[in-house]
Amino acid sequence: MEENSINIQHEIIEITADTLKSSRVLQLVWNVFEEFEAYQCSAKGVREFQNFIEGSSIEKLLGNSEMIMWGSFYNGEIIGAIAAKSPNHISLLFVDKKYHRRGIARALYQKFIEYSKKDNCSEISVNSSLYAVEAYKRLGFVATDTEQEHENGIRFVPMKHKLHCQEMI
Repeated sequence: MEENSINIQHEIIEITADTLKSSRVLQLVWNVFEEFEAYQCSAKGVREFQNFIEGSSIEKLLGNSEMIMWGSFYNGEIIGAIAAKSPNHISLLFVDKKYHRRGIARALYQKFIEYSKKDNCSEISVNSSLYAVEAYKRLGFVATDTEQEHENGIRFVPMKHKLHCQEMI
């Protein structure tokens, strides 16, 4: 078994408008995007993503309850995050590269499923980056269409995960 495939003990905490800056979650999101995804987007797409994660935009969405976000922390450091703008659509899911394949994304996704089930969601959607398609497949997602490019320059693959009864309990 590869060393990086071992699950680690981490804590998942809700990120609010008040804790957004101190959590350093947006720096993590940008670092991971820049390393693994930016090269797949046009310059316009990179700027669009950077504008979306700009602190004040996300802070406003969190403050107005238009977005929910959780961060995964290990030894006090942010190592992963998931965010959604609706109870059944993932907007962001990023994990620090040192913690890939250690169960962080899966744990964050399970937290999101728990949140979604209160709205009786039967499926979760995401517009996956090209880099993350295989990771989403491991979480149970399937592509619903081919690769697309939004007019803002961001390339993605639309995906869905139909929840099974035991996931919704």
